Amino acid sequence: MAKILVIAEQVDGALKKGTLSAINLAQQIAARVGGGFDVGVIGSGVDGVVSGLQGFGAGAIYKVDGGGFAHYLAEPYTVAVKALAEKSGASFVISTAGTFGKDLLPRVAAALGAGMVADCTALAGDGADLLYKRPMYAGNVIATVRAKTPKVVISVRTAEFDAASPSGGQSPVETVSVEAGGGGARFVSFDGTESERPELTEADIVVSGGRGLKDGKTFWEVMNPLADALGAAIGATRAVVDSWEEVPNDMQVGQTGKVVAPKLYVAVAISGAIQHLAGMKNSKTIVAINKDPDAPIFQIADYGLVADAFAVLPEFIQKVKAARG
Repeated sequence: MAKILVIAEQVDGALKKGTLSAINLAQQIAARVGGGFDVGVIGSGVDGVVSGLQGFGAGAIYKVDGGGFAHYLAEPYTVAVKALAEKSGASFVISTAGTFGKDLLPRVAAALGAGMVADCTALAGDGADLLYKRPMYAGNVIATVRAKTPKVVISVRTAEFDAASPSGGQSPVETVSVEAGGGGARFVSFDGTESERPELTEADIVVSGGRGLKDGKTFWEVMNPLADALGAAIGATRAVVDSWEEVPNDMQVGQTGKVVAPKLYVAVAISGAIQHLAGMKNSKTIVAINKDPDAPIFQIADYGLVADAFAVLPEFIQKVKAARG
């Protein structure tokens, strides 16, 4: 019987919803190979995170709680994850494939002597023949890979998995003592982007603008009213963030940016380059507004409007406001 450990992603005591997608994958693996899963929480003052993870069927929730883990650093977190994996007896260690997982999990794999499966999007096979699917070349090729090591570390492309649903019950909570020292890095400061809008990777609605919006000033003049009307986060294409200094890089959606899968994605003046599609094609509903009827974005859009965004968006926004009351 296998044991699976899910490492929760949290920031300042707030659980990232991608963790629930990682739990979904853990449940799928458990169903294919037999066994169950535990959850590990690392941070400082994380009792609220632990409470939020109750009811999902974890065999146990292991908590590393201390001032040395208040801010994420790869080296002490690797030590903590290794300790939790050993405590759990885990053969599989799973977490999200965002910036957190990309930085942490390869180190964890090295520390555990485990194989690494990055950006897992689906499973195949079962038991000893369990296989993992992951995208390559901006999602144009899906590789099916096998891990030959006794232990496996997996990062989850959360856009590909629904959030796990609560099943009820309470999981026992155990505090694990881990020293946060060691390593040459130390936390100095974090200069985050402050915004009243939802976080791009957490938002249920995302509106993104492309190079068809002419320049950075016009981008904001168009996108702000649309996002306000929908209560949405704002994204952009790589061409926009590379060309216009008014639009920061952390807004980029795409293969080399952020991968999102909101309930609603509105693409404004975006042609639909492969690089961008790789970051948003799993959105539940895609609306595209572009004056070029042959734009590739229309091939994946659920609803398309062939029109000049500057001409139709004011009326579109008024209709949205009226519908939302």
